[in-house]
Amino acid sequence: MPKFAWTVYFLLVVLLESGVFVADAVKSESVTEGESVSLNSSFTQIHRDEEIEWKFGDILIAKVKNNKSVFYEIDDESFRDRLKLDHQTGSLTIINSRTTDSGLYTVSRDTTTNTINLTVYARLPVPVISSNSSLNSSSSSSCSLVCSAVNVSHVTLSWFKGNSVFSSIRVSDLSSRSDLLLHLECVDDSYSCVLNNPIRNQTQHLNNTQLCHTCAAVSRTVLISAAAAGSLLIVAAVGIFWICRKHRNTHREETRAEEITYADPTFNRRNRNKSRATEEDHVEYTSVPHQS
Repeated sequence: MPKFAWTVYFLLVVLLESGVFVADAVKSESVTEGESVSLNSSFTQIHRDEEIEWKFGDILIAKVKNNKSVFYEIDDESFRDRLKLDHQTGSLTIINSRTTDSGLYTVSRDTTTNTINLTVYARLPVPVISSNSSLNSSSSSSCSLVCSAVNVSHVTLSWFKGNSVFSSIRVSDLSSRSDLLLHLECVDDSYSCVLNNPIRNQTQHLNNTQLCHTCAAVSRTVLISAAAAGSLLIVAAVGIFWICRKHRNTHREETRAEEITYADPTFNRRNRNKSRATEEDHVEYTSVPHQS
């Protein structure tokens, strides 16, 4: 806790215990750098003879006295020409707020003091999405993206897929560059990088899918590969069927050839002399009449 905050806290405790005044609970206000913020005094109306004092830490910066505004310069001139007071309510307005305006503000009237804790956040830059060329390669199927933010503090840098946080880091101290890697097989336009603080956020959508393999392209590649693989399977199946059929026909022919029985021929030699003798045995002779 800053030194001035400890000082204010110690004074509040002492005064409360002594019963000098009654203090309300500490209120909080947040604003982005460059915007105006109004610190409510919580006083309904200020009478002409009443005096209102505003302090930043333990330093008096403004006062309403006799229905007039009085401003006090600080050594570093941090609030010069940037403060306004409402004479009716005593509320203090800070114009063109700066991160150095963050801290405890106290406003007092008689025995009543109110404390406001103001936090001025730096403007958030739009995060930048780029491809990590050192991790991406033509032989790698994965994709590496980097979301970067420069000169930020007290922020959260996150990768989102739709409305769900994919990964995130908390940046507490101001650094020259904050990076958040994202490793994916493929990407689509549902991814976004978000830089946020408690009151603001900046979002960068992943529209340039040329940074990485797109899911659509991967799907097409998978479909083409599947179709090619299917065609090869069909060709292979037809080839196997043809080979099996040819082998089956050949096997049948070989089986039929083995089943044929060849009989050895038997030749009987014919006895020609015997036949003649037999024929001669039946020959009959007769006389032929002579004709004159």
